[in-house]
Amino acid sequence: MHILFTRPLEDCHEMILKFKSLGNEVSHLPLISIEGLNHESFDYSDFKGIIFTSSNAIKFLDTKNVDKKINCFCVGAATEKKALSVGFQNVFAADGNVDNLKELILLNFNTSDGKLLYVSGEVVSSNLDQQLVSEGYNLKRIINYRANSIEKYDLNFIEKLKLKMPDIVYVYSQNSAINLLKVIKNYQLETHWMNTNLMCISDKTSSILNEIKWKKIFLFNPGEEEFLLYKI
Repeated sequence: MHILFTRPLEDCHEMILKFKSLGNEVSHLPLISIEGLNHESFDYSDFKGIIFTSSNAIKFLDTKNVDKKINCFCVGAATEKKALSVGFQNVFAADGNVDNLKELILLNFNTSDGKLLYVSGEVVSSNLDQQLVSEGYNLKRIINYRANSIEKYDLNFIEKLKLKMPDIVYVYSQNSAINLLKVIKNYQLETHWMNTNLMCISDKTSSILNEIKWKKIFLFNPGEEEFLLYKI
């Protein structure tokens, strides 16, 4: 099976090796690059809980001044792994879905427990912060990274892709979906995907690519990639 990953290499390197070990042909077309952003300084001790909806939020956070015993809420397994790797001890992880992350917070952190810090990228797929505030939480959101579009691609790679289109392509964000659509249109690939299964992280992400004719469209949570191999 031919599989195309579209995340930055550091976010899918292990997955690429895993899928190759299972006998698959794997191609890599990163659609975005991640850039750290400066944010206002503040006292981390003011917060009793911290929320991450991406491992990139942890990567670009200066964690040395953060109490590692703070309640740490992560959207999924990859983010949990990153949180543990930098020393967080009380980590709660959802299954990759922001709605489930909200429920996890509601179950394990009371509004009276103190302030929550939500660390995220510039663009998020869900207004988690607003939802938690409406539930009565005292929450501060900081933005410490952004996703930038990759504008130039290797023409040799595109030509090889045309000769052997993937059976599966994984798309992990709305930004990536927007950029994939640009690639498809800029390189006249509109009619090449009828035998490709599109795997998207959310309805919002898949809707961006609905104008392209795919074999099938599946929704998934990060961590379910291998499981999806057996669904098609």
